[in-house]
Amino acid sequence: MKRAQVNGVELEYEVVGSGEPVLLISPVIADGFLPLLSEPALADRYQLIRYHKRGWVGSTHTPPPVSIATHATDAAALLERLGVPRAHIAGHSSGAAVGAQLALDRPDTVQTLALLELSLLSVPSGEAFFQQAGPAFEAYESGDHEGAIAAFMSVVGGVDWATCRAVVDERLPGAVAQAVKDADTFFGIELPALAEWAFGPADAAGIQCPVLSVLGAETQPLWVQVAAFLRSSVPHVEERVVDGVGHLLHVQRPEPVARAMAEFLGGHSMAGG
Repeated sequence: MKRAQVNGVELEYEVVGSGEPVLLISPVIADGFLPLLSEPALADRYQLIRYHKRGWVGSTHTPPPVSIATHATDAAALLERLGVPRAHIAGHSSGAAVGAQLALDRPDTVQTLALLELSLLSVPSGEAFFQQAGPAFEAYESGDHEGAIAAFMSVVGGVDWATCRAVVDERLPGAVAQAVKDADTFFGIELPALAEWAFGPADAAGIQCPVLSVLGAETQPLWVQVAAFLRSSVPHVEERVVDGVGHLLHVQRPEPVARAMAEFLGGHSMAGG
């Protein structure tokens, strides 16, 4: 990957394809969007930009706190560094939170916003989710980073770790090992920032660009409630439900996710199509 100096840090990034730019923002699996880069629905029509947020993989690690707003500022600066004045934004989980904040802070930069199961912990199921993830936090505090990632991914995926890992290993070889290396960033910085992130009805109503909410049909109650919140609060929102998947929807079934995104982007192109 290439490296860009932005906001006093270096961010690793990759740009593939041509067409209208789409910035992809990942959460705990730093390379989670890789499967979409080989899906023709997106790869043949768009310039896809993926990057590692500060603290992930080889991007600069800075001490906490690193807020969702800071990540949004980094994302905007990266686009500027790449000479991209306006882009489609797509984020998954906590990466979707960064995308939503970017749409609020820099509406001039965001053409559309695709939220793949936005993680918003202030909905009623947020507390129950934290309770379910308790073993992951305990494992992390005890120094068992591998066990912490396994426990957390099992909770978010809604399946046992062996099943979850098999899917990730097939689509993203090496991603689990990298997530273990990034455990300090995830548990020590990212999750606390997500828990503190304020995104209520007034914030959602402030997003004026077209928004796509993508939900897995077999996902957990947290993301079902978040989707309902978006449906009732965001002015211009469309929704797609992908069958047979949970929270790791674009890793489990990249083709229908890519198709849903491409259909949405095509309807809200910068050319006004």
